[in-house]
Amino acid sequence: MVFTHDTESALASAVALVNSAEEPDTLTSREQLSAFFIEQGYTGRFDGDQAELDAVRDLRPSLRLLLTSDRDAAVELVNEILAGADALPRLVRHGDMDWHLHAVSDDSPLAQRIAVETAMAMIDVIRADELSRLDLCAADCDGIVLDLSRNRSRKFCSTACGNRTAVAAYRSRNAASPPVRE
Repeated sequence: MVFTHDTESALASAVALVNSAEEPDTLTSREQLSAFFIEQGYTGRFDGDQAELDAVRDLRPSLRLLLTSDRDAAVELVNEILAGADALPRLVRHGDMDWHLHAVSDDSPLAQRIAVETAMAMIDVIRADELSRLDLCAADCDGIVLDLSRNRSRKFCSTACGNRTAVAAYRSRNAASPPVRE
C-alpha cells in the first residue's frame, strides 16, 4: 500500500469521477450518480436529485485541474478547497472502515465532501512528493491514471485504452512486415 486506505480510496474515487467526463460521459443521470455513490463507498448525505447530479458533474473540471497540477499549484488548490469548505479534520469510524479522516460533516453536500476528501488525499500525495502517481493516459484519450503499483508501470486509464493501444500496435507491426510466403 502506497498511501493509507482512505487516501487511496479518495484518489481512486476522484479519478473515477474525472474520467466519467470522457466520452461517453458516464455520469449523466441520477441513477448513474446513485451507482457512483455506492460503487465508491461514500457515506453520509445523498440527495440523489438533479441539483446534486449537476453539482457533482460541475466538480469534475476542478478535480481534473487538481489531479494534473504540479506540486506548488496543487498546494494552492488544496488550500482553497479546504478553506472554502471550512474543513476541520477529525477521525471517524463507520461501517467496515476503521479510523480515517473526514474534514466536513456527513450532512454536507456530496460535491463538497468529494472535493474535500480529494483535497485531503492530495495532502498525502504532496507531502510524500508522489504526484508522479497521477498522470494522463498513454492512449489517445484525456483520462487520468492513478498508478499505485509498486513498480509504477500503469500507463492507461482503463483496460479498454490498454487493449486499444495493443491492438493498434499489433496491426501496425503486421502492416509493416512483409507477407510470409510458403
